[in-house]
Amino acid sequence: MKILSSLLLMLILFSCNAQARESDLTEILYTTYEDHKENSLEKRRIKYADLQPLIEQYASNPKFQVNKVGESIEGRDLNLISIGNGSIDVFLWSQMHGNEPTATQAIFDILNFLDSKFNVQEKREIFGKLRIHFLPMLNPDGAEVFQRRNTLGIDINRDALRLQSPEGRALKRVRDSLEADFGFNLHDQSIYYNAELTPKPATISYLAPAYNYEKDINDVRGNAIKVIGFMNDIIQKYAPGQVGRYNDDFEPRAFGDNIQKWGTSTILIESGGFADDIEKQEIRKLNYVSILSAIYTIARGSYNSISLDTYWAIPENDRKLFDLKLEEVGYNLLGKDYILDLGIHLQEVDDEIHSDFWYKARISDQGDLSTYYGYKTLNAKGYMVREGKVYDQVLESLEDLNDASALNLLDEGYVYVRVKNLPKDQVFSPYPVHVISENYKLPELKLAVGQNPTFFLEYDGELKYVVMNGFLIDLETGPGSVRMNGLLLR
Repeated sequence: MKILSSLLLMLILFSCNAQARESDLTEILYTTYEDHKENSLEKRRIKYADLQPLIEQYASNPKFQVNKVGESIEGRDLNLISIGNGSIDVFLWSQMHGNEPTATQAIFDILNFLDSKFNVQEKREIFGKLRIHFLPMLNPDGAEVFQRRNTLGIDINRDALRLQSPEGRALKRVRDSLEADFGFNLHDQSIYYNAELTPKPATISYLAPAYNYEKDINDVRGNAIKVIGFMNDIIQKYAPGQVGRYNDDFEPRAFGDNIQKWGTSTILIESGGFADDIEKQEIRKLNYVSILSAIYTIARGSYNSISLDTYWAIPENDRKLFDLKLEEVGYNLLGKDYILDLGIHLQEVDDEIHSDFWYKARISDQGDLSTYYGYKTLNAKGYMVREGKVYDQVLESLEDLNDASALNLLDEGYVYVRVKNLPKDQVFSPYPVHVISENYKLPELKLAVGQNPTFFLEYDGELKYVVMNGFLIDLETGPGSVRMNGLLLR
């Protein structure tokens, strides 16, 4: 009995020591992140050409092995970057959807860390136990035009059975050749997901996919569940309450579900939204910290002590977030006053070469939105919607406008400015007012789903706020440093 008690105590002490070391590494990773961040990848709209110098750099580095494992439909190489000497294979693939690049950026941050001179002891453990494989951009053709699907027009993540896409065939071939023990399926999700019944965005969402309709949990899926439980604890330190869990209904066409079925413990990670993080750089950092920490716990085997219940305690994903929510705003229609909530989304419109974007907002819902939330929320009780005016002078060109003059116009109740000579290649107003042509006829303001939200909010006869292309501007304090634009209407 005494021997059993001593063994139990030793196991508890070992577990506590392991958790402490992993916690220490997590904190180090978070605080030293800038030392390892790959600064050449700052924007979400990264392309195949942006990755090639980095891949070539690792191909010439003796610590790494780089292999071409396939080609996209348009002939772009699919590369696998590997490191480590261990017997446990960990396979990470990203950007299966071309417009989901957050984890792709994080992969190169992780590679920088693995190549660095820091944390030698931890990396010795990792490389001694694991061989880690990264396929950083599975859909380079989609990335080129910042779209979800590949050039064939199909969702690669629904091609696990038919295998019509060369990208999907490459993914399966790599998985099968490695017989990977663990797989990280890395994606982005809409920024409008929230953790269920909370106003907090689902900054990171997880899923240990089911491998059958019954949603059974065998050792393979169970290990994925445990690792997710570990990662959730990490994210809670830096984004408390901002983790969601996907519904685990079995999807027989999906790669994640099938890779789980084929014997690889599969962890789906979806990067969602984070307040004031347009380019998802804070979320990228959370990917870096949590994935590296997970790799370390896999190397040490300490995830085995985590209860399956930690996974099921994560709230499910919901989709009830707006960019802007206005509560109980007054609106006069046909001579009668009504009270409405407005839910507004800022839609990104890509430029011609898919390297940047501008905003075109729309009202997505209106009425009683009491069960919805906003990244920004204004209780507008007592405020009335008022139509914005057209400035009474016609400007010669856009050069006659600037941010300061546009804000002065807003203060005077103007949201539209006529400009005589509009550049043919100009597609939006770079200022916080709408630019319209000399002959453009404005429709009468009407709040309706699908309409662009541009109006003033008046309180006791005084203009207090303007909603300009979905952006809320306090007329007293101004817009701050928020990136915004108006529309150009010809």
